[in-house]
Amino acid sequence: MRSYIAPLVFAVLGAHAALTPTPTRRWGTDSSLFASTKDGQFIVNGSTFKFVGTNAYWLPYLNTDEDIDNVLGNMSAAGISVVRTWAFNDVTTIPEEGVWLQLISNGTAQINNGTNGLQRLDKLVELAANHGIYVLFSLTNNWNPIANETADPLTPSSTPLPRNFLSNDYGGMDAYVREFGVDKTHDEFYTNMTIRSFFEDFTQAVVSRFVNNPWVFSWELANDPRCNSSVPTADTCNTNVVTQWHADVSEFVKSIDPNHLVSSGDAGFSCATCSKIFPLQPPPQPSASVSSRRKRSPVPAMSKARQAKKVAEARKRSVNPVPADGVRIRGRWVANKEAKRQTAGNSAVGTANDGSTGVDSQDILNAPNIGFGSFQYFPDQNSYAGPGQPAQPTNFSDLVQQGIDWIQQNTANAQAVGKPLTLTALGLVTQDNFPFFIPFNGTTPPPSNITNTTDPTSSSLSVRDLLYTPVTAINGTNGVTQQQQSEAYQAWFNAALNAGVNGVMTYQWGAGNLTSAQGTVVQAPVSGTNTVSQGPAPNDGYGGVA
Repeated sequence: MRSYIAPLVFAVLGAHAALTPTPTRRWGTDSSLFASTKDGQFIVNGSTFKFVGTNAYWLPYLNTDEDIDNVLGNMSAAGISVVRTWAFNDVTTIPEEGVWLQLISNGTAQINNGTNGLQRLDKLVELAANHGIYVLFSLTNNWNPIANETADPLTPSSTPLPRNFLSNDYGGMDAYVREFGVDKTHDEFYTNMTIRSFFEDFTQAVVSRFVNNPWVFSWELANDPRCNSSVPTADTCNTNVVTQWHADVSEFVKSIDPNHLVSSGDAGFSCATCSKIFPLQPPPQPSASVSSRRKRSPVPAMSKARQAKKVAEARKRSVNPVPADGVRIRGRWVANKEAKRQTAGNSAVGTANDGSTGVDSQDILNAPNIGFGSFQYFPDQNSYAGPGQPAQPTNFSDLVQQGIDWIQQNTANAQAVGKPLTLTALGLVTQDNFPFFIPFNGTTPPPSNITNTTDPTSSSLSVRDLLYTPVTAINGTNGVTQQQQSEAYQAWFNAALNAGVNGVMTYQWGAGNLTSAQGTVVQAPVSGTNTVSQGPAPNDGYGGVA
């Protein structure tokens, strides 16, 4: 299997050689290699650092160190400077094979520090450093879906695909909600202090391992955090709830690790009319020096007394949700109407900008301990339509322009705050990849008859089917051609770099000839055996194709 990313990266690097210097290839723990920020730019080794990166959420969980090393070597050869991956792998039962990082079951959580646990993250960073590649670790995921529309949303998903094959099959927020939640709603991850205490314990166990290692680029609090998810959310979830969680947890991370940057991982949704926790004026006050905070000791076992104490302490800093009535649109639970309509006529700006996702990326970015901004672009899964625009582009040129507009909007929002910005995930499904395409809130491919003009009231499609819309339908079929994908990526890379985005990361890297084994991220081809052979990396619709 080849990656489509390599030729694209070479083209972009060639066109922007002065803007995207390759990081100095040095090894060890030289403090100058820590990524920092100054005047809205990343600084590495005393110089401005702009990068082309990629996503490989499965990378730490491959079956051999040699496989990880080979994938990183190919990335380095293609000009990749930063790889984004999952630093979480939550399970409800301990698997017989493969890697797992945390067991969430029977009212408690157990962190795996073994060779098939957190030590896999150690090995990834070690090997990445050998290739001069930084690792951007995400600490949890917004998505952990049910299997079908009739399944209990509080039951973990099941799929015939290998464990950890899908990006949403690593646990995440809803794994905590299912086990520790009271109302079992997605927003409890942000507001329930028992859940907060378990998540902070896991976060500390991971973050504390790399405090003095410069090859961790940054800590991302979550992938695509928002009010709505696989599990329904409460009526009271809004942008303030999500922003406050970011402020609290980013402060927690910086108290453990003052050396690394912290980012949100949000998708870049905004809400100009929503109330702000961190308004642009006056400028936010700097947080207290982390050096003045009490040093945290290694995570002790979670006792009931300690848990009760943590909950009581954390509750003091919780935000009071704004009462409102919730809405459910086409099977998706979204933020409350109060968040969406804080100003009359707000709905005219479209769902990406009206607060209905519960995300105000600029307010999050302005939190004192959030070091840089993040945003994503997945036109097959989200609507980015503005006033007077169709829900989805109906031709290729409109699709490309929509992406450019989205990039420029997020760049302007970040520049107003004065912090760097990264496009942490950029994906567009091709016709060849559409049969493998599985949306982040699903476990199975969408029906072949789904298009961007599908009638949401149609009785021929189930509620779960409608969760998959909109899907890009250009050229009268699902997905774009390989050539169109390359042209779109080139245009979006150029737009991002010209607008001042500091890093662009494709989603996702493709790899082949990987060691496979039953019960792991790369399974043996013969079901029910322990045959070891070769197989490809996961492809949920965005990977490289042969």
